[in-house]
Amino acid sequence: MSRIGKLPINVPAGVTVTVDETNLVTVKGPKGTLTQKVHKDITVNQEGAVLVVSRPSDSKPHKAMHGLYRSLINNMVVGVTNGFEKRLRMEGVGYRAQVANNQLTLNVGYSHPVVFDAPATITFEAPQPTEIVVKGIDKQQVGALAADIRAVRKPEPYLGKGIRYIDEVVRRKEGKSGKK
Repeated sequence: MSRIGKLPINVPAGVTVTVDETNLVTVKGPKGTLTQKVHKDITVNQEGAVLVVSRPSDSKPHKAMHGLYRSLINNMVVGVTNGFEKRLRMEGVGYRAQVANNQLTLNVGYSHPVVFDAPATITFEAPQPTEIVVKGIDKQQVGALAADIRAVRKPEPYLGKGIRYIDEVVRRKEGKSGKK
């Protein structure tokens, strides 16, 4: 049995989960609504306030899908109740971020500012000029957008400049040594 797939998903109060005949799982909660199409071989059953994901056989594809869909559905439940966030920090002289009209503007040493438009389910915050917070209900969207922001100016190992996750550790390298 899959270690992840066999775990039940607790559905908190205020969250409704519906599974239609085409295996489309819809999760509605206080923060919004998310949907996920589940493979036809995987079954999702609701027993009271608990969701159980099961598979028909122990074949390798079924095992892989079992844990995958359980994690996706669990992330949807967590997203509509608590939401997800990724925090990034900017290191470098003159690097700064500004949020206005649901747009994130980055000044990171290029000749032009880099502008990101937020999708409908994502919000940006800049509590400090060198800190960025990406919030949303869809874990995949939040992570992908945070990775896109980080890719604008990846942290470099010599001076440590760039955009990094708040808990990311950048290994520093020693610079060139002079001739002796």
